[in-house]
Amino acid sequence: MGRSSLAAVSAAVLLSSLLPASLDAQQQRRSRQLRQLQDEALQAVESRAKQVQEIVDMVFSFGELGMQEFETSKYLTGILEENGFTVERGVAGMPTAWVARWGSGDPVIALGSDIDGIPQSNQKPGVGYRDPILSMAPGHGEGHNSGQAVNIVAALAVKEIMERENIPGTLVMWPGVAEEQLAGKAYLVRAGVFEDVDVNIFTHVSNNFGVSWGQSGANALVSAQFRFRGETAHSAGAPWRGRSALDAVMLMAQAWEFKREHLQPAARSHYVIVDGGDQPNVVPQLATIWFYFRERDYEGVQAMYDAAKKMAEGAALMTGATVDTIMTIGSAWSGHFNRPVAEVAYDNIKRVGLPAWDEADIALAKGIQRELGSEEEGLATEIGDLGGPVDMRRSLGGGSDDIGDISWNVPTITLRYPSNVPGTPGHNWSNGIAMATPIAHKGAVAGAKVQALTLLDLFLRPDLVADAWTYFRDEQTTETTYTPFILPTDEPPIWLNADIMERYREEMRKFYYDPSRYSTYLEQLGIEYPTVRGRPVSDDGR
Repeated sequence: MGRSSLAAVSAAVLLSSLLPASLDAQQQRRSRQLRQLQDEALQAVESRAKQVQEIVDMVFSFGELGMQEFETSKYLTGILEENGFTVERGVAGMPTAWVARWGSGDPVIALGSDIDGIPQSNQKPGVGYRDPILSMAPGHGEGHNSGQAVNIVAALAVKEIMERENIPGTLVMWPGVAEEQLAGKAYLVRAGVFEDVDVNIFTHVSNNFGVSWGQSGANALVSAQFRFRGETAHSAGAPWRGRSALDAVMLMAQAWEFKREHLQPAARSHYVIVDGGDQPNVVPQLATIWFYFRERDYEGVQAMYDAAKKMAEGAALMTGATVDTIMTIGSAWSGHFNRPVAEVAYDNIKRVGLPAWDEADIALAKGIQRELGSEEEGLATEIGDLGGPVDMRRSLGGGSDDIGDISWNVPTITLRYPSNVPGTPGHNWSNGIAMATPIAHKGAVAGAKVQALTLLDLFLRPDLVADAWTYFRDEQTTETTYTPFILPTDEPPIWLNADIMERYREEMRKFYYDPSRYSTYLEQLGIEYPTVRGRPVSDDGR
């Protein structure tokens, strides 16, 4: 071997020995840079704590129901436009849906959270017993007033860093419209909102931090209304000349009650009669029943829906009425969440930690729990484990969330943040008590910190985005193909809740939060924090 060949071999050996060390040094530098920028993001979110409080309180004061979130959407998009986002309104045929974008290039990271309220859940914040601001009005009895504060403040903190450091990437912000009716997200998917998105992070209020990967355990769902048409007649003078649409509704409901015995243990179904006629002395010409059908997967829900359609036909035959309309109102797939992104988010949860609750926060929490007869455990003090996949074969069912539809179209996680109180029943006035108090504010700030850290991980670690898609393609979707419940001809039910909001909106408007005059919504309402009942006295006087 010649001298030049020996020199080449020696150089190659030297290069091979140095290359791993060089790459390792580069990786360490990148990790240090990421850590430094994340530390800066934590401070940036903390400096925006006042903005978090204002957004949480403002949206709480709107208390709007699904498909009627006009004030909420106007307010939130105004903040985003003021901060350089380009906003598209009326997305997917829903007037209150919007998409806000900032930045350019890849990766494209979407942040979403629901914005709708709950009927009849209007409640004074910070008051640990039933005390509505406006009796029977809607309110935020699940806490959907807080998630957009988490997302917006995290996005603004990260945007500042991206601008200064010339970090490529795009932020996409979107709202969950009419989540309580499961009526929005499938239409966003159909409209292509997530076609260019690399990762989607969804936020939802909870009483602790939490994130999971794999099958979520939530049920899939179809929400549908069945309207029957009969013929009017005088209910006393000539009832034999009428055909009662209400009779058909009641027979369908009774048929479904007999069906329950033969459903799988995981199945859930519920209904309300939304139109039973006009007055008792007129045989009802029109009547409508609204069902939710829940099962573990697409096939199970579709089987329930098909069975209900046959029952509707039978009820019509028995009464002489006709099935006028079967309308799909909403739908949801059972969610499947992304493992690589969930693991990174969980590390960030541990880094941020739970808020520092004070005595007033704990006193309110225990006062609520005492009022409800729940365990007086106060507020969360320990973070739980990273959640893993639920074996759906053993699942006993439960609720539904249309984030599931998005999760089958793009790598997605749900980040739960600690803005509410343990022991509340959900979809209830008591779930709104904490939602415009320091408990909600502190929890949303903590959530925004985790969100900001995770955003920087995604923007500065291309391997994480690649791993997310590897999991999505090679594990999540190898045996499952997303098929929407909604048909190409279905349209969003934008009329939902319009009558309720028309009844209450003007009175509710008098109680909208005015941050130019009051530092908090509690101050505006004149509520001493916390306001709770004293501990009940036992029979023996103790």
